Amino acid sequence: MWKFEERIPVPEDFGTPLIGAVPGSELDLELRFEAVHEGILVSGNVLVDVTGECSRCLETFEDDFEVDVQELFFYEEPSAEFLEQEEDQQRWVEHDSIDLEPVLRDAVVTALPFQPVCREDCEGLCSECGIHLADEPGHHHEILDPRWAALQGLTGEEN
Repeated sequence: MWKFEERIPVPEDFGTPLIGAVPGSELDLELRFEAVHEGILVSGNVLVDVTGECSRCLETFEDDFEVDVQELFFYEEPSAEFLEQEEDQQRWVEHDSIDLEPVLRDAVVTALPFQPVCREDCEGLCSECGIHLADEPGHHHEILDPRWAALQGLTGEEN
């Protein structure tokens, strides 16, 4: 087993349109490379700073994001039976080296939240006027049911 701790620059396209790692920022790797019968097992965790846009209030936010990684790189092509059982893409040791970038990208990007929020209790925006609900806690609009609009004039009042 070989332990690997390193900081590397984040490659391009390490995220989704709403949230992702800033290219050029640092990706902290704590990985273990273990020789197993089938190949090399890579496991550990990755820590990266992400920047995103809150899906509720549309504010930009930054956060630390940690994800676990585990991938087996095969020495040689496994049997046809094994390939039929495994639906995932297989990774290979090629010329005594492995390419970690696709593994790290898959691990980080698939673990990112589909609808990121700046904080769990974010109330978002008012659906009528777009004001931040966190800024005005008691904010609401009086909306009358259109089916009752014809009866509104019977009382002699506008509202």
